[in-house]
Amino acid sequence: MRLFSLIYFLISVCQLIGQNYEATIIRDEWGVPHIHGKTDADAAYGLNWAHCEDDFENVQKALLASKFRLAEVDGVEGAILCVGAFLMNAQPMVDQYYESDLSPEFRRILDASAAAYNQYAEAFPNEVLRKNLFPVNGKDIINAYILGQGIVSNAFFDIARVFTGKIKPVPDGPFTAGSNAFAYAPHKTKENQTVLISNTHQPLDGIMSWYEAHVMSDEGMNIVGATFSIGATIFLGANENLAWTHTTNYPDFSDVFQLEMHPTKKNMYKYDDEWLELEERVLKMKVKVGPIKIPYKKKFYWSKYGTTLKKDGQYYSVRFPARDGIKAAEQWWHMCKAKDYKEFKKAVNMQGLTSQNLMYGDKEGNIYYLSNGYFPYRDESKNWREIQIGNTSKINWDYRKYHPISALPQLENPECGYLFNSNNPPFLATAEGENLSREDYPKSFGFRKEKTNRALRVNELLNAKQGKISYDEIKEIKYDLTYYSESFYTWGIENLDSIMNLDAKKYPDLKDAIDLLASWDRNTHHTNTKAAFPAVFVFYLLKYHADEILVDQVASIPEDVCVEAMRKAKKFMNRKYGTIELPLGTLQRHIKGDVSLPVSGMPEIVAPVFLEKYDKKTFRNMMGDSYILFACYDEEGNVKVETCHPFGASNKKDSKHYTDQMELYTNQKLKTMSLDMDEVKVESRYVVRSKN
Repeated sequence: MRLFSLIYFLISVCQLIGQNYEATIIRDEWGVPHIHGKTDADAAYGLNWAHCEDDFENVQKALLASKFRLAEVDGVEGAILCVGAFLMNAQPMVDQYYESDLSPEFRRILDASAAAYNQYAEAFPNEVLRKNLFPVNGKDIINAYILGQGIVSNAFFDIARVFTGKIKPVPDGPFTAGSNAFAYAPHKTKENQTVLISNTHQPLDGIMSWYEAHVMSDEGMNIVGATFSIGATIFLGANENLAWTHTTNYPDFSDVFQLEMHPTKKNMYKYDDEWLELEERVLKMKVKVGPIKIPYKKKFYWSKYGTTLKKDGQYYSVRFPARDGIKAAEQWWHMCKAKDYKEFKKAVNMQGLTSQNLMYGDKEGNIYYLSNGYFPYRDESKNWREIQIGNTSKINWDYRKYHPISALPQLENPECGYLFNSNNPPFLATAEGENLSREDYPKSFGFRKEKTNRALRVNELLNAKQGKISYDEIKEIKYDLTYYSESFYTWGIENLDSIMNLDAKKYPDLKDAIDLLASWDRNTHHTNTKAAFPAVFVFYLLKYHADEILVDQVASIPEDVCVEAMRKAKKFMNRKYGTIELPLGTLQRHIKGDVSLPVSGMPEIVAPVFLEKYDKKTFRNMMGDSYILFACYDEEGNVKVETCHPFGASNKKDSKHYTDQMELYTNQKLKTMSLDMDEVKVESRYVVRSKN
């Protein structure tokens, strides 16, 4: 296999040497690149060259993670991603299916993307983070895609359970990190237009943060949208005819098998009537600790069930479809180029994306929602959220064999005229009476029973809007800052509603805090003087139970822990501000570089904010609304696109576009983007060319 990879690498390098790419890059007033190439490959070269100009650091980090080397740069945090990438073991899938699963046309786009990375690294060697990272090739890019698919499909939760020794069934409550998506048909809007809203909730920094671009070619590509740190194409966005977005879904996308080991023979496990030997796989990497790099070595295994870990004397295999996501990149390419609903559905039916909900709208008035993913054919008699005894091929589902798209939950053009998703199960996606029924889908799909607070709040707001809804009202719903009226459920804490109502007589030292929570209207605008204390309180709750929430995805917080967090929050606010009642934006800030602005929201608000400690007095928004796109198609088929990035087009501190969208972001405003190159307000224009 190593010899095959070496031969392919040499061939790829020779192919790149023989290729020429040329693209024009126009930077608009916000620094966003508008890229034009004669071919899609030219445009891909330009996209990835521009991406390197703006954020070469995170481009490299995504590549380093997929090559198990990010720990050399980011220390322990990078090591976690390296371990995850190693355990995915995607390279054999890439080597085996790269040629057969990806068309020659798309492999040329990958070659062009790799050429951009390699030649940028050659042109700017002082920006290269680690030696011997470049040159890269198309397979390296697909490897990075698969790592991203593993992250967004939550494949690593089961691995984390084994690592931490929490070997127990997956909980059935909602895990609420993710995004919002909305689609409105023309007959639902006062302006008689289709509206598609992309409202992702990714980290604001790092390899999973968004990069915005407009990509155009003479071969039919013309799309505005966003991509992650490694992206040969746009991942979500709008073209002249249609728009789409994604949200994270939480069915059962991975399984844990406890192996039946031989009583006397080491590393031998039972599989049907045989005893097979575990394949040893050793991860070697260097972890940055201060100024030095410490060698790290860890032994893992591989069984017929998949990646295998040893914990407390037992062996557990974790199997997840995400490592099979070879075709995701090409599917996005076809989605970008689709001219109508039929072509878009054809792209979706490629079934390249291993997870993620999909929301769609077009100029013909069609709206569509799909709870997408790779759902294996599992034994329906078993509860797949539980640990399975791994000793037989009968329960070992096949890679490459999944339920077709036609069998998955989806809704098309509901009579009410709207669709939405807020990471909730697909059985609350539209008006009452038009939703799908859980009973119509296999139990092995593993959809959770509970709804997210955001979904309940969105449903509440839409139910209050009878008849047609205006564009301004649509924006109000997307930017809503108030918790659902009938319950209070925030990120991973399922009993917050009860612990927010403690008995003041039982805790007299907390009477003022308990009274404040009782009188708070659950609005989280940055001017709200009663929202700051609950924001700090929830921050400490999440901090205390971060491991439990991130591994179990849901936690019921004991009352004594709640009381401890409340006392800590009260002490912090009194010590730093002299009061527990002050505007939320005083301590909750949107910060980058020298810019610090008050920011609204809390976890699990429709427009959420997740905090990290910034300094002794303030908290920084580190995750929430990470890229926002509104696409509107009117009766004449014209398209209007409005977007906002949380910071700016460039991640380089010396750029004026490092922070220039922050004020838009905190004021819940949008900028206009154009799909017509002639309408772009040009800040700069230049041509980039590859070289032989």
